[in-house]
Amino acid sequence: MIRTVHASDIGRVRTVNEDSVWIGTICHEYTLGIIADGMGGHLAGDTASRLALETIKNRLEGLEPDLPGEELGTELSAAILEANDKVFKKAASDEKYHNMGTTVVAVLLKGVAGYIGHIGDSRAYLVKDGAALQLTEDHTLVNELFRNGQISEEEMDNHPRRNVLTRALGTDAVTAVDLVPVALEEGDVLLLCSDGLSNFVSPGHMGKVAGILEISLEERADRLLQLALLAGGGDNISVAMLEHQGEAAVPEAKEWDR
Repeated sequence: MIRTVHASDIGRVRTVNEDSVWIGTICHEYTLGIIADGMGGHLAGDTASRLALETIKNRLEGLEPDLPGEELGTELSAAILEANDKVFKKAASDEKYHNMGTTVVAVLLKGVAGYIGHIGDSRAYLVKDGAALQLTEDHTLVNELFRNGQISEEEMDNHPRRNVLTRALGTDAVTAVDLVPVALEEGDVLLLCSDGLSNFVSPGHMGKVAGILEISLEERADRLLQLALLAGGGDNISVAMLEHQGEAAVPEAKEWDR
């Protein structure tokens, strides 16, 4: 049984929430989760993230039942690329949307397995036994510098250009989607988030909070938002979580007196 929850907060600094987030069950019992973190300023960023989310969700709600595993990745990538096309054309059609774009991280599961697709620096983590493992790789300048050995991991957090993206959705006519296969075991939590969480809360703290199985998934999501707010809340904060809670209990058959 997969349980899902999503939550978002404007933070303590921004005047508008440019994040869009949704997670739940769509047609034929597929599970879909999406977080898009818009950019381009008031109105433009909000428009980009909302349009991306709606396009991906609408496209995937028409899936055929029982698709093979690899086709889930193909369909998710195609939906994200369709969103890229729509956001790019919207930005080109009106000057007030010039240069708008968005990050996106999305998951599509059939049962407990499927794919994560992403562009930008919104992230997916697998939380297992209270530890959070980052599954996605940021499309950022500082990550490129780190991979090339030009800066250390410690320097990434304080680099003056740490918010510069090397890839985003809707900023170019052609882009690429990174796909990551994922399969959940009982007790695992898949956590999607915008950088309003990951820039302010360490993976260690994320893992500890998301892995508290004794409290509800809703309470865990709220605690993550509160941690980011306590750390300054310098950006919009969004989380989407899904948890593999095992098989649903089947009521025992009862023998009735006659």
